[in-house]
Amino acid sequence: MNSVHRNSILASSILALAAFCIPVSAQAPATPKTGAPPAQHYLPAPMFDKAALDTKADPCTDFYKFACGNFAANHPIPADQSGVDEFYLIYNVNTERLNDILAKFQAPSTTRTPNEQKIGDFYAACMNTDAIEKKGLTDLQPLLDRIDKVNKAGLAPLTGELQRIGVNVFFGYGEMQDFKDATKQIAFADQGGLGLPERDYYTRTGDKDKQLRDQYLEHVTNMLSFAGETPQQAKLDAQNILAFETKLAMASLTNTERRDPATIYHMEPLSTFEASIAPMPFDKFLDAIHSPHVDSLNVMVPAFFPAAMSAVKDADIQTLRAYMRYHLLTTFAADLPKSFDDENFDFYARKLYGQPEQRARWKRCSTSVDAELGEALGQVYVEQYFAGDSKEKTLVMVHDIEAAMDRDIDTLDWMSADTKVKAKAKLHLIANKIGYPENWRNYSKLAVSPTTDLLNVENGNAFENDRQLDKIGKPVDKMEWGMTPPTVNAYYDPSMNNINFPAGILQPAFYDPHADIATNYGHMGAIIGHELTHGFDDQGAQFDGEGNLKDWWTAEDKKKFEAKTSCLVNEYGSFTAVDDVKINGKLTLGENTADNGGLVLAYLAYLDRAKKDGIDINKKIDGYTGPQRFYISFAQNWCENARPEQVRAQVLTDPHSPDHFRANGVIVNQPGFAGAFGCKKDTPMAPASNCRVW
Repeated sequence: MNSVHRNSILASSILALAAFCIPVSAQAPATPKTGAPPAQHYLPAPMFDKAALDTKADPCTDFYKFACGNFAANHPIPADQSGVDEFYLIYNVNTERLNDILAKFQAPSTTRTPNEQKIGDFYAACMNTDAIEKKGLTDLQPLLDRIDKVNKAGLAPLTGELQRIGVNVFFGYGEMQDFKDATKQIAFADQGGLGLPERDYYTRTGDKDKQLRDQYLEHVTNMLSFAGETPQQAKLDAQNILAFETKLAMASLTNTERRDPATIYHMEPLSTFEASIAPMPFDKFLDAIHSPHVDSLNVMVPAFFPAAMSAVKDADIQTLRAYMRYHLLTTFAADLPKSFDDENFDFYARKLYGQPEQRARWKRCSTSVDAELGEALGQVYVEQYFAGDSKEKTLVMVHDIEAAMDRDIDTLDWMSADTKVKAKAKLHLIANKIGYPENWRNYSKLAVSPTTDLLNVENGNAFENDRQLDKIGKPVDKMEWGMTPPTVNAYYDPSMNNINFPAGILQPAFYDPHADIATNYGHMGAIIGHELTHGFDDQGAQFDGEGNLKDWWTAEDKKKFEAKTSCLVNEYGSFTAVDDVKINGKLTLGENTADNGGLVLAYLAYLDRAKKDGIDINKKIDGYTGPQRFYISFAQNWCENARPEQVRAQVLTDPHSPDHFRANGVIVNQPGFAGAFGCKKDTPMAPASNCRVW
C-alpha cells in the first residue's frame, strides 16, 4: 500500500509503511474525566492560504519559500506534536470531531445502537485513567505469569498468543494477496521482533545512533523495573535484549531492499519453512495465533528465520522472558499506569521524534477507537461530516486525471507502442474508491467493556488479527478498505489495483466542492494523480492490471524506465534534510515518482477541465492566475513546521521525502511551471535539465 502521506496511525503494509507526524496551533486539552472538546476549535488551513505566502521570495528561486514562507511562523509546533503541516491541521480537526461523537456515546443508554455502545464504551474505558491506575498490571498479569514460566519448548504457542494481540516478538506473520495470483489470499512470514524503528538503528555507528541505543537501554531498563525487576537485573536484561534484537536486525533486510516486491516474495512449502525454524513446532504457533493451517506460505525474508532461531538457541531463557515481557509492556503502555505510559512516551516520542509533551488523553482515546473500531466510528463520522456531492465531484476529478494519463501515455517518447498498450490496459482496470466502504464491517463478535481499557485493546487487536487471518484461502474482497473513513490520507494498492480516498481527506484545505478548480486540482488533484501514478512507479510498474506481479514491459522499455527513475534517485539523494542526513533517493523513489507524475497529470486535467467548462485560466483571483493558483495550492499541501528529530527519523525510516522537498523537488520537473510564473531558463526552479518519468 502506497500512501500520499506518512501516518503512524496506520498499520504497516506488505510493500510500504505509511507513517504520519502530528500537528496544529490551537491547543486546549479536554478534561480527562469527561472527554469534553477543547475550548478552542481546531481549524484547517484555507484552500488558498494567502497568509502562508512570502511574497518577498522569488517563486523562480525557491517556490516552497514563496508558497509556504510564513507557514511556520503562523503555525508554531505545539508541545504535544513533533510537527505541523496541512495534513495534521485536518487530522486535528477530525480528532476533535471524533471526540465529539465519542463523548456523546460514552454514557450508558438504552437508545445506543450496538456499534454506538461499542465505540462509546471503548472510549469511556480509555478515558478512565483512575481505573487504569488502580488496576495496575492486574489485567496483564496472566500473560506476565505465562512469560515468567515459559521454557524454550513452549515459545511457539506463547509467541502466537502474543502476536494475536499485537505484540511484535521474534518475527512477523499475517495474510496477504498472493503477488503472483491476486485472486488468492495466502499466509506470509516476515522479519520482525525489533524494538527500535528499523534495522539500521542497530547497525549505524554515528554518535546520534549510539546515543539512541543508550537511551533505548535506559528505557527498557525502566520499563522492566516498573514491572517488578530489581534495577540491577533490569539493566542486565536490557543489555541482553539489545544484543538479541541486534542479531534479529542483522538478519533483516533494509527498508530500501524491501521496496522491490520480488525481494520479499518466496513461496515455500510449509515443510521447507518448518525446517528453517526447527525445532519450533509451527503448528502450535498457528493454533495460538488463530490461523488456518496452510500447505505453503510466502517466506518474505528466508535468511531471517534460521538466524532468528539461532539467536533464540543462543540466548538464555531469562533473556527471552525479559524480551517478551518488555514487548508486552511497551505494546500496551498507553493502557497501563502513568509510569509506563510516560516512560514509553519519553523514548518513542520525545527522544525519537522530539515531541516535548504527551497528547491529551481525549486525543489519544479518540485515535484508539478509530484504530480498533474504525468503521463503526467511521459510519457515524460519514453521516455527520461527509454529506452533499463531494463524492460525485471527486469522482469527476478522478476521471479527468485518468483521462489525462491516458493521453499522456501517447506522448511518451521513451515507451514503445507495445508497452503503451499494456500500460493503458492497466490504467483502465484501476478501480476508484471514494469516501467510505459500501459494506460496513461487522463488529458483533468484538466484546467491549466500559471499564477494562487494556482488555478492550487486547480484544480489538485479537479481533482484527482473526479477521485478517480468516481471509487465508478465501476469495479476495475487492470492496474492503485499508484505511478508516476519517483518515486524512489516501493510498494505492498494487495487488488490488485500486486508488482509495477516505472521507477524511476530502475536505479543506485539500478539497472543497465550492472552490475554484485551480485550487482543487492543485490540492486534491495532485493527490489523486499521486495515487494513480503509484500504479506505475518502481513498485507498481511490476504489477499488471489484474494485480499480479508480472513483467509486462519490453526489455528496452524497462531499461529506459529505470534510467528515468535513476534521475529522480540522484535528484532527491542530493538533498540534505537535516544536519548531515541526506534523503535516501532509493527509499523515497516510489513517492517521489508519484509526486512528480501526479502533478503533471493534475495540471493536464486542470487545463482540460477549464477548457470544457469555459473557464478563463488567465483571470486572476486573489492576484494570481489559474495556473499560478494551481501550483501554489500544490506546494501548500506540503507547508510544514517540523522538529529536527522528526525530520531525521522520517528520512531514516520513511519512503516519503520531507515536505519541503516534496514541493521544490517536484516543481523543478514541471513543464508548465516556468510559463505560469515567467521563470527564465536556468533559474533554480526552471533548470535546463530535469527529470521526467510520467
